[in-house]
Amino acid sequence: MISGLEIKVLDKNSEYYGVPTLQLMENAGKGIANLIIKELKPKSKDTIFFCGMGNNGGDGFVAARYLSKNYNVTIFLTGKENEIRTSISKENFQKLKKTNTVILELESLKEIDKFLLKKDIIIDSMLGIGLSGALREPYYTIVKKINLLKNKIIISVDVPTGLGTNTSIKPDYTVTFHDIKYGMNKKNSGNIKIVDIGIPKKAMEYIGPGELTAYYPKPKKESHKGDNGVVLIIGGGPYIGAPAMSGLAALRTGSDLAIITTPKKAARAITSFSPQLIKSLRLAKDTAKLSPNLIVKELNKEDIFIPRDIKIIDKFISKADCVVIGPGLGSEKVTKNAIEKIIQKCVKLKKSIVIDADAIQVVGQNPEIIKGSRTVITPHAGEFLELTNERLKESLETRKEIVKKWAKKLQVTILLKGPIDIISNGEKLKLNDIHNPAMTVGGTGDVLAGIIGSLLSKNVEPYNAARIGAFINGTAGNFAFKKHSYGLIATDIIEEIPNVLKKYL
Repeated sequence: MISGLEIKVLDKNSEYYGVPTLQLMENAGKGIANLIIKELKPKSKDTIFFCGMGNNGGDGFVAARYLSKNYNVTIFLTGKENEIRTSISKENFQKLKKTNTVILELESLKEIDKFLLKKDIIIDSMLGIGLSGALREPYYTIVKKINLLKNKIIISVDVPTGLGTNTSIKPDYTVTFHDIKYGMNKKNSGNIKIVDIGIPKKAMEYIGPGELTAYYPKPKKESHKGDNGVVLIIGGGPYIGAPAMSGLAALRTGSDLAIITTPKKAARAITSFSPQLIKSLRLAKDTAKLSPNLIVKELNKEDIFIPRDIKIIDKFISKADCVVIGPGLGSEKVTKNAIEKIIQKCVKLKKSIVIDADAIQVVGQNPEIIKGSRTVITPHAGEFLELTNERLKESLETRKEIVKKWAKKLQVTILLKGPIDIISNGEKLKLNDIHNPAMTVGGTGDVLAGIIGSLLSKNVEPYNAARIGAFINGTAGNFAFKKHSYGLIATDIIEEIPNVLKKYL
């Protein structure tokens, strides 16, 4: 089974990987027609389609076009022609108008009983997946009348109109696409026929813009500062730039606030924009342009994170929607002890967490501390060994099995970084190859952690946050590569994040 949102992901990713939605609709409509012509083989050829204004109606337009060659076809629009919402449905409606199909609009609703009486095949192509709330007019009236019919063949397209509400079509057959949708069964959908509409294999196995389009929560007009995510980054010490990269990436991904708690030396560097403290000079200047938006809190020591810092961090944890821990912290024993305590506290408070870089080793020493939490862990192969004590092999299929096994064992989401990223929550798994060789430069992992942290702060589910994060990070990296070639640095990727959002949202 598959959810409505995942179908939206597949539709978008199919286009990204070379099969446009117009072709998917063509295949869907042809599949409906084939069911009727080749499998049902009805004695009567008197057919009426009830078509909605979206893509579900568009599937009906295509099916009607195929049937019109040998069937007596009538289309009943649940609105007016100029109200058809999507470009591909509009295009298929224009093609349909060139056939001998009879087309009726909503003004003919008063005569619906007459049309239903004359037709033996009733096709429901009104509303598809994603319906919420009670069924509205004219759908409520149409559904009620269709359900009263006797001795007719009733077929729903993709899902029965109204599925999941108190009033839905009760079809004899449902022709659904790619896979059965959540909530469908024989009782509410009749005999379910699955049609392969040509979604490419890569769109099913790899992430793309569909994840971003389907799951990114756009801010509401009435929202206030803080409503769209507060990210706390705990990092820095030996590596000064890392927490800044995570914080800036979180802001560019759309979080309202990014708070960095970091040792004194890193805090001064981030707030003073000193070229002497942030290397290189260009990185210092780029950070200076952006970092006034960061809230930076100094910890106790100059260049190391210690357990005594937890008292300072406590009040920020309570304010944060997500905690990113690890970028640039280092691996001193005293730091590891502090990291473990922070992670335990975050899990206890049910905070979303991104565990990156030096914090991964800490979890590897005591994996139980994150078990079953809202956590995304972002290791490369070496860090995965530290996390699991299991060395990864080169085979992609073997890697997939191992990552999925450990994600299931830890009950978290793992994003294994590599030539092909592997993302799994223990049940589902997706791959990502959207990046380029120049992204091996330092700081890109910190950027990824900040992006995922931002998405988690917006209450995106960890598995989806990891998928979206990998796409945004890789696509921004590819945009930056076009401008800077092999000379790109992490801040170039951060600067391109808004362009990714702008293009796909």
